[in-house]
Amino acid sequence: MALETWLAFFVACWVISLSPGAGAVASMSAGMQYGFWRGYWNALGLQLGLALQIAIVAAGVGAILATSALAFSLIKWFGVAYLVFLAYKQWVALPSDLDSGAAERPIGRPLTLVLRGFLVNFSNPKAIVFMLAVLPQFIDPHAPLVAQYLVMGVTMITVDLIVMAGYTGLASRVLRLLRTPRQQRVMNRSFAALFAAAAGLLATVKRAAV
Repeated sequence: MALETWLAFFVACWVISLSPGAGAVASMSAGMQYGFWRGYWNALGLQLGLALQIAIVAAGVGAILATSALAFSLIKWFGVAYLVFLAYKQWVALPSDLDSGAAERPIGRPLTLVLRGFLVNFSNPKAIVFMLAVLPQFIDPHAPLVAQYLVMGVTMITVDLIVMAGYTGLASRVLRLLRTPRQQRVMNRSFAALFAAAAGLLATVKRAAV
């Protein structure tokens, strides 16, 4: 991949990652609930989902998803249902006693957080179709394709890890300011509303006409 092509893709990755979406909401929610180091497991799950999406596009399966109404709908409505589930879990989350110190924060299992992040990213068919439209623009058809997709995958995942670290860290700092149960309930329900909004937006996504 030529340097100028990679630089253009690098800039595009920052724009894509910084755009607010379900992944950013999930990262902020995890940071607020569990703190930075524990909550960052969610970001690793997001990257596993992203890596699988890139692999799907590279393998050409993304083209099937883009043209199959059934496959698109199945993944979309699974994603909607999962985001609604996360909204419910956030809404009913119990406040914790933060006045006793960081040890009182809820403990999130790393594997559970990784799976949560993976499902948030992978259950968005719009992202796969989007990458199917964007990634080939940076591909040189006369050069080895696998190497180019590997470079783009590593670049996109690295940028997204940095961006999600920012979202997670920012939310974990907010956690320190939430001392009363009422403040924590307001924050939990605010994130529940954001998850619900993300579900609503995903529900409106339609497969592009072919």
